[in-house]
Amino acid sequence: MRRDERVVRELVGAHGQTYAEEVGIRLRDTPQPLYRLLVLSHLLSARIRGSVAVAAARSLYGAGLRDPRRMASASWQDRVDALGRGGYRRYDERTATQLGEGAGLLGERWGGDLRRLRREAGGEVSELRRLLREFPGIGPAGADIFLREAQRVWPEVAPYLDDKALQGADRLGLPKDPERLTELAGDTEPAVLAAALVRVAVDKEVAEDSLRRAE
Repeated sequence: MRRDERVVRELVGAHGQTYAEEVGIRLRDTPQPLYRLLVLSHLLSARIRGSVAVAAARSLYGAGLRDPRRMASASWQDRVDALGRGGYRRYDERTATQLGEGAGLLGERWGGDLRRLRREAGGEVSELRRLLREFPGIGPAGADIFLREAQRVWPEVAPYLDDKALQGADRLGLPKDPERLTELAGDTEPAVLAAALVRVAVDKEVAEDSLRRAE
């Protein structure tokens, strides 16, 4: 087995957990898991540690804010408090407002169902990305996070290896070409490969561990 293949195998084996899995979202092409992924993507896109975003997502879900109807009907203070319990304090007030507004938009425009947004995009990934960015607080990074993970259940998106994932590939000395990376990954799902590469991009210790394992 060649060096690049060994690196990818060891990386995925040790660090190939999606963020949805880390939070406990059983991702399916149904409204509630997709909405929970949207909220998680929003939280992860802020300039804050991924572990804090994960904890805040769990806190929101634990408070019952698992679907757009409940998120929109919760008070602003309830959303702030749930974010705070998860340690998401730096951006809690603004994020609480954005989550409420975004839940309202999803309910009004797409009936609370992100699959309708998908249908509106008509299979075009660029249009999916544009529509996702209409949600308050979902910028380019948030849209990328959502699509990286959603490719697991929205196959027209795959393989989705964004700039952050390619930064991880570069840190490992791997090719920065999505097609070549998916070839190196073999049967590994693109969503899992992307998640592992992103973990490399944000944590140099993950890179060092993967390279050490591949020696």
